[in-house]
Amino acid sequence: MLDLLLEPLHYEFIQNALSIGILVGLLCPVVGTYLIVQRMALLGDVIAHCVLPGLSISFFLGIDILMGAFISGILGSVLIAWIKSQSKIKVDAAMALTFSSFFALGVILITVLKNKIDLDSFLFGDILAVTQSDIIRTLVVTLLILIMIKLFYKELLFYTFDKTGAQAIGLPVETMHLAFMTGVTLTIIVSMQSVGVILVISLMVGPALTAYLLVKELHQMIFLGSMIGAISSVSGVYLSYYHNLPSGPAIILVSSSLFLLTLLLSPSQGILTRRDFWNKAFKQSK
Repeated sequence: MLDLLLEPLHYEFIQNALSIGILVGLLCPVVGTYLIVQRMALLGDVIAHCVLPGLSISFFLGIDILMGAFISGILGSVLIAWIKSQSKIKVDAAMALTFSSFFALGVILITVLKNKIDLDSFLFGDILAVTQSDIIRTLVVTLLILIMIKLFYKELLFYTFDKTGAQAIGLPVETMHLAFMTGVTLTIIVSMQSVGVILVISLMVGPALTAYLLVKELHQMIFLGSMIGAISSVSGVYLSYYHNLPSGPAIILVSSSLFLLTLLLSPSQGILTRRDFWNKAFKQSK
């Protein structure tokens, strides 16, 4: 058993993959927790699609592609807020229009600018190709976001559950919203190489939802979700090594499997642990 755990560690690319996987696994569920309790889980998916035009333009100009992705992602979230504030259009419709438009624009820019961007890597990630600089960048972003959440936890808690009340007592709601969108965008950007833009939302939401079924307090949900995310990342890397699977999808499948198992067996909210489930099953069997 110990040999199975230690053998992959002889390879530097596995060490790098595990390092960035743990960081992303810790960070994504933290941000995802706030998206879930604010009923904005789809926003992460929207921003993930909105980064493509920025990637294409920055690649063409020869600058850091993550900078372009960040600007593009923020513009997408600002556009959603603007459409919502200037019309009767609901936020879900504004999200659908924005992410599809940005993604289409990104694909066109890649074609017109003749960029040689690896779309497969962009969409599904390539955690086995990360470098030390990628790990350091992810570590910096992870520490920054976690420290900010720690420092402003009470304000974020109030803002998350009662935006009107937060505004009434003088909290800078608009600034907090922009800061939150920045955190979501940074999380998606540093997670792109690990699991890709299509799967990153699953890593943000999956572990957080699993924790939601097991605990009741927000801080407990954040902590447990991070642990589940890190375990999913490590398990996914090992599965990809021993079974020759794509690493990003393997991580997400582990996370989703843990959610389904919790959905069935959670002591407080599990389907199979509810008394009414067995009562109905017993009545139907008669």
